[in-house]
Amino acid sequence: MAQSLVDQVYEKIKSEIITCTLAPGQQIAQPQLAEKFNTGVTPIREALQRLTQERLVQPIPRFGYIVTPITLADMSEIFELRSILESAAARLAALHASQEQLDQLAESASFTYVYKDPESYTHFLEHNTSFHQAVAIASGNHRLAEQISQLLDELTRVFHLGLDLKDSAEEMRMEHQELTAALRQRDPAQAEQIVQAQITRSRQRVIEALLSVGSKRGAAALGQAVQVSPS
Repeated sequence: MAQSLVDQVYEKIKSEIITCTLAPGQQIAQPQLAEKFNTGVTPIREALQRLTQERLVQPIPRFGYIVTPITLADMSEIFELRSILESAAARLAALHASQEQLDQLAESASFTYVYKDPESYTHFLEHNTSFHQAVAIASGNHRLAEQISQLLDELTRVFHLGLDLKDSAEEMRMEHQELTAALRQRDPAQAEQIVQAQITRSRQRVIEALLSVGSKRGAAALGQAVQVSPS
């Protein structure tokens, strides 16, 4: 079934937020978006209302909308929740995933990116989101999968900022392969342990990215949105 106009606009704005084309903290000019996407302001407004529910934009009274800023406090909460949810998903997937699901995960685990190639970053992060969503779906708990998908959308914005800091391509590829190996062995404890270790390393990379962006690019580069205070 064809997407509605609001759905199309929603997907386009969401993509620009996640890839930081619309930077954290940036004001959203609804007339400009309407012109860019060749539509009226009403579909833009309805799409922004949906994105507000996903915490990707924030309404500001008498001002409009801004892209939700990124803070270290936000990242701390997200990674705490991610550890809880993805650990549970990995444990359940090891127990309940079909053999076909496990085979598909193994086939898709070798994706990587080219360091200093922004276009490859986008493709890599799309594969990364799909991979973690597939693990969550393999758990058999669809509500759990939906929550993980929402968290990954929030984190992808930071991942886009951080891949340029250092080449972690091989490390990340091995992380995914280790997880699929544990899942195929039907070892829930090992799968959970691997996920927790992965998330710890990911959290360290994200914090390094936020601190680096805040100090090297300056607040203006992110719409004065990256707040490095842990409070």
